Amino acid sequence: MSEMDEIIREFLVESAEGLDQLDRNLVALEQRPGDAELLAGIFRCIHTIKGTSGFLGFGKLESVTHVGESLLSDLRDGKKALTPEITSALLQLVDAVRSILSAVEATGTDGEQTFPELIALLTRLQQGEAAPTTEPVGATAGAAPAGDPPEARGSAASDSNIRVDVALLDKLMNLVGELVLARNQILQFSTSQADAAFVATTQRLNLITTELQEGVMKTRMQPIGGVWAKFPRVVRDLALACRKQVRIEMEGEETELDKTIIEAIKDPLTHIVRNAMDHGFELPADRVSRGKPAEGRLSLRAYHEGGQVNIEISDDGAGINAERVKAKAIQKGIVTADQAARMGERELALLVFAPGFSTAEQVSNISGRGVGMDVVRTNVEKIGGSVDIQSVAGQGTTLKIKIPLTLAIIPALTVTTAGDRFAIPQVSLLELVRLEGAEATRELEMVHGAPVYRLRDRLLPLVNLAHALNLQTAFLAPDGPPTDAVNIVVLQADAHSFGLVVDEINDTEEIVVKPLGKQLKGIAAYAGATIMGDGRVALILDVLGLAQRAGVIAEHRDRPHGETGASAPAVAVERQMLLLFRLGDGRRMAIPLSQVARLEEFPRASVEWAGGHPTVQYRDRLLPLIHLAERLGDAPAGGAPDLLRVVVYSHEGRDVGLVVENIVDIVEETLTVHRRRHPGVVQGTAVIQGKVTDLLDVRALIDGAEDLLFVGTGGPFVAVGA
Repeated sequence: MSEMDEIIREFLVESAEGLDQLDRNLVALEQRPGDAELLAGIFRCIHTIKGTSGFLGFGKLESVTHVGESLLSDLRDGKKALTPEITSALLQLVDAVRSILSAVEATGTDGEQTFPELIALLTRLQQGEAAPTTEPVGATAGAAPAGDPPEARGSAASDSNIRVDVALLDKLMNLVGELVLARNQILQFSTSQADAAFVATTQRLNLITTELQEGVMKTRMQPIGGVWAKFPRVVRDLALACRKQVRIEMEGEETELDKTIIEAIKDPLTHIVRNAMDHGFELPADRVSRGKPAEGRLSLRAYHEGGQVNIEISDDGAGINAERVKAKAIQKGIVTADQAARMGERELALLVFAPGFSTAEQVSNISGRGVGMDVVRTNVEKIGGSVDIQSVAGQGTTLKIKIPLTLAIIPALTVTTAGDRFAIPQVSLLELVRLEGAEATRELEMVHGAPVYRLRDRLLPLVNLAHALNLQTAFLAPDGPPTDAVNIVVLQADAHSFGLVVDEINDTEEIVVKPLGKQLKGIAAYAGATIMGDGRVALILDVLGLAQRAGVIAEHRDRPHGETGASAPAVAVERQMLLLFRLGDGRRMAIPLSQVARLEEFPRASVEWAGGHPTVQYRDRLLPLIHLAERLGDAPAGGAPDLLRVVVYSHEGRDVGLVVENIVDIVEETLTVHRRRHPGVVQGTAVIQGKVTDLLDVRALIDGAEDLLFVGTGGPFVAVGA
């Protein structure tokens, strides 16, 4: 069925229901001619049919309803008084409209009848002329036959549809959920039974329950086009208010979602559209000056993928100005200047979701209050979805929302840890990994006391479920590698992946989501509960909340101003040249080659002391030395080498020597940086040449070296006691 066919079908259903009500209302109006509310309802019904028929191209239907609307308008405004003749004419109008709708349903057109006598009668009554005869209109050709009035019947389209209260559907869905739980219990019980008849009956119950579940879920599914229908008007009005030219394009309006999900995403989508209109698009003159068409394009696209619904909202506007976002975030105390300096463009773009953030200079009726994008993220995540943002300066911005099809019954993976069972929504599951004994010891690495696993040359931070939930377990102790097999559930949370370490991986099954009580809703690690086949309760894990609780991803929305989060979110860094070196205990580190002035070797005997600090004479100045292994608390190498290998760091004319054990290599790579929760002098970790490598922030190292004082601004530098 095409989109237009669906619109016509909805029009037929709603019009048939309205006409049946009109029959009753017109008769009631004769008894209560002064009932303004009743008269207004009659007028609205005819007005709606007229307006929609014009939109759909049904000219004959539009003509006959137009004269009826004019007469009803005079009655509503008190210009005419209701008479039996007017009531009869309006009832004949209802019959004529019903006849035309029957033709539309049968042929797709509004038929051959034009009802000239009825139109003439309604016109005379509207102009104040009495009807020349009381003979029912329709006695001549082209009209309904005279006789006891035709039976008020809805169309076939109306007869095949029924309107049901949403509360009743919700109750039915809950009952089906209970049936699914009972089915799961019976299925588990049947595995231990040898009675073939019982097993066969159980299988039939399973089949019927599954079909019933699918049928009930379909009754709750609605096309997203119902939400999108208001956006053309919203875009038009906002474009006029902002003095911009924008056209809207929509694709995938037929994509269906559970009604609960539909209701939950209305506000987020509205906020996104309003934000794009106010902040995303440039004024027409500015667009033309940048080589763009004066008219901007806002695109909405929805599609199913991997058991989820993806919604993309794209614009071809100015994109996100990362420097402006950085300045505003610092000004509002969302991040510190030091934290902002270490953020990439993607991290800065995500700051638009922080509470209270807005780049608007003044509060208007469109934006500026700093609540819109925060609401977007909060509401989407409440229904188990995620939101991501991609922007290219000068080219535009795309927001991607991923949401589940339904919330009531979902597929999930059940796992066991410390004797307790937990359910993980399958929508967050990427893959399963099992490491046996020696393999686990070899493959897992510890970075700053935190376990990581290198999965296909990508550093994967690990979260021990037992530790995150304060349970007891023998696997993956925080102070060392595991001693037994390790089961890793690789999960996706907020565009970042991490490994969840559990004791056992059980099975996947459909679970019925039960909301948590108000006493437990504040615990970020849990999204709900379910009853398993054996009747026991299992908690459903909130993957995003668990990741935030374990410090795997940032928590900008839940932190006081000025704090940062995230132990290891993966951040892509552009391709760059790096200097690799090793410290005394074999620790690998890297710094950008652009920060390296020279590589030098100094005899140990050439080291002198100034103010109690090591220095060497270097190019007519004193070069202060920092022994990295000592400064970072690493174990020094055995023995004292005769030659000191030094990386000379230069910034704004100032030099400092970093003493390392060995220079390993110079490489050019595109890095995926896993940032630390508290960056310090080690801002993150990456896999370089197949090995875990720490990335040194030399500026932070020097800023923290309070025992060194650089004197002068261009001449020799002297290291003296602080």
